[in-house]
Amino acid sequence: MTTPDPAGAADPSASSSVGDDLGLGLRLPGRGGVDAAGRRQVHPISPLVHGVTALPIAAVAVFAFGMGAFTALGPRGILGAIGVVILLTGLVTAWQYLAWRNLRYWFDDDGDFRVDSGVLTKQQRRLQLSRLQSVDVAQPLFARLFAMAEVTVEVAGAGDSRVKLQFVPLDDARALRSEVLARAAGLRHDVGEAPEAPIASVAPRDLALSLLMRSVTAGLLLLTVVIVVVTVLSSGWGGLGLALVTGGLPIIIVFAEFIKYFNFTVSQSPDGLRLKFGLAKTETRTVPPGRVQAVEVVEPLLWRRQGWVRLRVNIAGVGGQDSGGNREETLLIPVASHEVAEDLLRRILPGLSLETLPWECAPARSRRRAPIQWGRLAVAWDAAVFAARSGRITRRLAVIPHARTQSVRLTQGPWERALALASVHVDSTPGPVKVSGRHLDAMTARRIVDEQVVRAGQGRSADRTTRWAAEQ
Repeated sequence: MTTPDPAGAADPSASSSVGDDLGLGLRLPGRGGVDAAGRRQVHPISPLVHGVTALPIAAVAVFAFGMGAFTALGPRGILGAIGVVILLTGLVTAWQYLAWRNLRYWFDDDGDFRVDSGVLTKQQRRLQLSRLQSVDVAQPLFARLFAMAEVTVEVAGAGDSRVKLQFVPLDDARALRSEVLARAAGLRHDVGEAPEAPIASVAPRDLALSLLMRSVTAGLLLLTVVIVVVTVLSSGWGGLGLALVTGGLPIIIVFAEFIKYFNFTVSQSPDGLRLKFGLAKTETRTVPPGRVQAVEVVEPLLWRRQGWVRLRVNIAGVGGQDSGGNREETLLIPVASHEVAEDLLRRILPGLSLETLPWECAPARSRRRAPIQWGRLAVAWDAAVFAARSGRITRRLAVIPHARTQSVRLTQGPWERALALASVHVDSTPGPVKVSGRHLDAMTARRIVDEQVVRAGQGRSADRTTRWAAEQ
């Protein structure tokens, strides 16, 4: 692994190379300009990148839904279908050109990040960098053809707290990421990109094997084998359609995650942890210190012989629902040994020691409510964090710093009331990690809730992570 070129090393007025990864040897025109007010634009070739990205989507749509009508017209119909694809691509490019003309971004006098955009409806966005959560630099497949990248700036806040700039030359994207992080940390922003040191990586073989050995994947594959055997013995080969669905779904999921998290690398830098991953779309995610809201250690049953775990995290604004309504799983690392996981936990939550946490276990009568996992149910806390564990087949251990507590709840269903049990929920920002102490003694749960409210208030008042680098 090589360290990225220092941001700002290239002359901003120089042209940037295209297709460096593919050896195309092409050249881009001049970079996006800066107006008299110091406002910047994304690269003027961005509308073309959007058009190239839309081309295969338009082709699939036309040939999937209108191929029958076009082929009925013979060769002219084929030419007509190609013309429709070109027209749709041209419309996308034209719309993105209008969007490019109206897009400006800059840093205001208060040091916050400002973005003006919109074609039919003008939008003015202001992101308070003191609430910065992460800065991502991603290279979708077609953007890589032009050595371009998209930059996503994420801050904590209600609603849409994300700004995505598409597309910026890769060197400029790295420089912008460095500038945003430096301003958020209260440092000079003209010192170039901070160095990084790799601390963990995931081998492709381990990633593929871990995805196949997850409990859900293994369960679906086992179900497929059962369906195939039962179908062949009872009805011959005619009922194997369902087996194709149950067997094909986990393979598709495994393949998609393998492509997404391929070559996953975690590096340490003064800016925080840098996560790099992806095959078709390469992503670089920078998580500043103190910005992890909650973390969960996941240990599926079939991983225990290998000594593997997965680390999932909540980062404010990241891991919520995307534009398509899907919930993204934000990972600190997709698979790692216990030693590597413990090292990463200490880096994002300094001073954390899971071995010394005093656990408050669920009472024996909780067996009637959760007969399988009741022996694993427990909560713990110290001066810095609150933790909860659960699960027998897939073990889960969730940890949240007191300063990141959003709210504390106590719930008690009918079955729990009959057994004098209750559950404690320490809420984080939206994300995959849920911190819940389930089926505890009701009086103990009430006391834990009252005490956690006090600990959360004390943690927020003592939090000093807003300007993390300026205080070092």
